[in-house]
Amino acid sequence: MKYETWQQSVPEAITADALWRMKVYRLALFLGDVAWHDVTKLAADRRTRGLSDQLYRATGSVSANIAEGYGRGTGKDRARFYEYALGSARESRDWYYKARHILGETVAAHRLDTLAEIIRQLLVIIPAQRQGTLREPQTAYDTAPSNLLFAVPLPDEPSLSANQHAIRNTQQERNTE
Repeated sequence: MKYETWQQSVPEAITADALWRMKVYRLALFLGDVAWHDVTKLAADRRTRGLSDQLYRATGSVSANIAEGYGRGTGKDRARFYEYALGSARESRDWYYKARHILGETVAAHRLDTLAEIIRQLLVIIPAQRQGTLREPQTAYDTAPSNLLFAVPLPDEPSLSANQHAIRNTQQERNTE
């Protein structure tokens, strides 16, 4: 499956979230989807069943940790989860390398290239997150009032210093690249 084709198939419930603007998250989510096909092939052979479990766990952990980190309030907390995602990406790369004989060189090379891009991006994001406090921009989630048990007003965003605005704007630009 090509990335562009996959991207068009992602439901709006995911693409409407501010997290979707992070290219590294989109790549990690794509990897998790294509890994499903790979682990299905590996699980069919009893000799590679354990490898398929490890691969699926590791690839799923990349996007999950990016999502978890994105929701954290400070750069330091975010960086910690992005570091976990980096570790899972490297682990996934190791499992794909070991699975190349079963999956084929072309498939393995594609997955390894995707993982290399995820790793490159995380290696840029992690140090940037450690330098300052960042907040997720307010996102409007479409929830019908009739589905809510009670309405809770959202607090206004506290005012940010000029330095905090500069840090947030720089990070948003990096995330949309």
